[in-house]
Amino acid sequence: MAKTFLWIEDRKGKASYTFWENLMKQLCPDVIIESKKNNSELVKAVRTLQDAENRYIVVFDNSFDNLQIVMEKKRLKKYVNEKENVFLLDIICFEYILLEFKELIEWIYAPEDEFLQKRARAIAARHKLVESLQNDEFDYKGIREIVEYDKNIEEHNIEQLSAKLLFDLTRNTGFEVSKGTLGECWIKSCCEWDQRQEDDICGLDYNRLSVFDKMKRIYVGSSLKLQIPKVGLEVMA
Repeated sequence: MAKTFLWIEDRKGKASYTFWENLMKQLCPDVIIESKKNNSELVKAVRTLQDAENRYIVVFDNSFDNLQIVMEKKRLKKYVNEKENVFLLDIICFEYILLEFKELIEWIYAPEDEFLQKRARAIAARHKLVESLQNDEFDYKGIREIVEYDKNIEEHNIEQLSAKLLFDLTRNTGFEVSKGTLGECWIKSCCEWDQRQEDDICGLDYNRLSVFDKMKRIYVGSSLKLQIPKVGLEVMA
């Protein structure tokens, strides 16, 4: 029986690998996750692939304002199109998936959380960024709320901005996301956060979810709902 592999650029242990590993484990448990360590090795793996029996889903960040990534993705798409059993998942980056997730703010902050005021600029920038990209307006660097949040916006590409925004929104919570760490509250059922303190109350404190329900709601509340079926994956009900 043919197998399905998900190839990603990030190494094992990185936040991105952990995210995809847990998402697939819950929603598409038959999919086998494999790290190709970096972009170049991922492109090379697709180019040199000889196996025509199994299916391969490729996750390659679409950092559309990073010239090097744009050129590598152009090469990758050429190799993907040459093979009938390889499919490219069209996403910006995993951080952006979590940023665009409709329930993000409601999950990480309780209704009376002081972070809602302290992080108001980051929350406003996130809203405007997602709104802009969902409306296919990719010139996000001129949006007032984003400029006020990130004074060095011209030095950052979309992947860097997404990572910075997500970290600033989630830091010091169980949902904290950095390049090397994916917070336990993303990948465990409520509430299994080992380091939780008495005053650590999130938006899910009174509506606790299993890890499966979390992954399913992220899927439904983000662009994954549109993109995953396009590569032929069926999600668990």
